[in-house]
Amino acid sequence: MTKEPNHPKLDIRFETAADIIGIHKLTQQAFHGRPYAAGDEQEVVDRLRDRGALTISLVAFEEGQLAGQITFSPAEVTDASAPWFALGPVSVIPERQGDGIGASLIAAGIAEIVKHGALGCILTGNPTYYQRFGFEAAPDNAPTNEPAEYFMLKLLAGSKPSGRFAFHPAFYA
Repeated sequence: MTKEPNHPKLDIRFETAADIIGIHKLTQQAFHGRPYAAGDEQEVVDRLRDRGALTISLVAFEEGQLAGQITFSPAEVTDASAPWFALGPVSVIPERQGDGIGASLIAAGIAEIVKHGALGCILTGNPTYYQRFGFEAAPDNAPTNEPAEYFMLKLLAGSKPSGRFAFHPAFYA
C-alpha cells in the first residue's frame, strides 16, 4: 500500500490470508498484561473476520517482519446516521510500541475509511493518546456497556450524532 514517510522501512498494506496467524500472535503479545486490555483482543479480531465484519485490516511490516496491525469494523448509532466505523484493536509488537508504528497505522486506516464514505470513527481507549489524532471524548454517545469516560469519536463528515453507539456484537461474544 505505502511506505510511511516517518518510517521509510515500514510497509503498510491490507492483510492477506497468510497474515492471519501472525496477526493473532501479534495482538496477543501487544495487549498481554496491559491494565486497559480485556485479554481477548486477538479473539475479537478473529471473530470480526469470521463474521464478515472486518471492514479494514491493515498490517505494517518492517524489514519483512510483522510489526503492527489495525482493525476497523462497522459501528451503529441509534440516530441511524451511517456509515460509522470502530477503530480497534490496534496492535504493535511490544518492543516497538511508542515508535510511531501505531500512529502510522491509524493515519492509514482513517484514510481508508474516508474512502468508504465514513461519517466518522469511534473507539474506547486512552484519551491522552487518541486526542492527537482528532478524537474527542463523547461520553453521551457511549454504548451502555462501555466506560463512558474512555469513549471517543472522530467526526469526518456531517454533524455529530445524537444517539448512542454500538460496537459490532463480535466485540462481546
